[in-house]
Amino acid sequence: MGRSFNEPFLPLDTPAEDEADGVALTGRLPSYISDHRQRLRDRFLQAGGAALPDYELLELVLFRAIPRQDVKPLARLLLDTFGDFNRVVSAAPARLQMVKGAGPAVVLELKLVEAAAQRLMRARVLQTSVLSSWDALLDYCHTSMAHREIEEFRVLFLDRKNVLIADEEQARGTVDHVPVYPREIVKRALELNASALILVHNHPSGDPTPSEADLAMTAQVNAACGALGLVLHDHLIIGKSREVSFRAQGYL
Repeated sequence: MGRSFNEPFLPLDTPAEDEADGVALTGRLPSYISDHRQRLRDRFLQAGGAALPDYELLELVLFRAIPRQDVKPLARLLLDTFGDFNRVVSAAPARLQMVKGAGPAVVLELKLVEAAAQRLMRARVLQTSVLSSWDALLDYCHTSMAHREIEEFRVLFLDRKNVLIADEEQARGTVDHVPVYPREIVKRALELNASALILVHNHPSGDPTPSEADLAMTAQVNAACGALGLVLHDHLIIGKSREVSFRAQGYL
């Protein structure tokens, strides 16, 4: 029988990693911890992640990083610090390590979850017309950018059939500003032999309402695209729980 969902036997002289609050445990886990972990795993397998609150889903992620301790206190501390599961997983490694008990192994597990989520969402928009799978594109953008703490500006480059050629980060900025250079965007589009573009950036404040600078920059990019026969399909601003489409709002 395999032990994929059972706690492994840990040698008594193996040092604990990423100690959370409390005394590090050695050897086999006390039954109250091992039983709790098994019950949580069983519930996840039977009902799925949607049936678990954020702190229990986070506990499951932390089990691998902290094999010999009760991880519930750390899960709750991370949620208190960042707000919800999504913000914990997408938090910058340096910010995560400021939380007591969140060492390198914890950061690694959280970043693996984030990378897996982004890759799954990205796979849904590859090899298909982006315009005909718009909801999948929005899901991908929210997964990738909604909980970032600084502004990031991305460009989605599309071919003649509106299939994604490349998704590239063009710039990073501060909490409320990111530098964007229209000439560099269209130059990169020509290098990729793209026919169309979608601009995407996030607002860390959570409010996706366009600023005057957003409107002006979009107009400049649109003019540059038009001069070279490129199509600017849209500019999406991603907030915490919603997005603004310049095309839908009449800005393009």
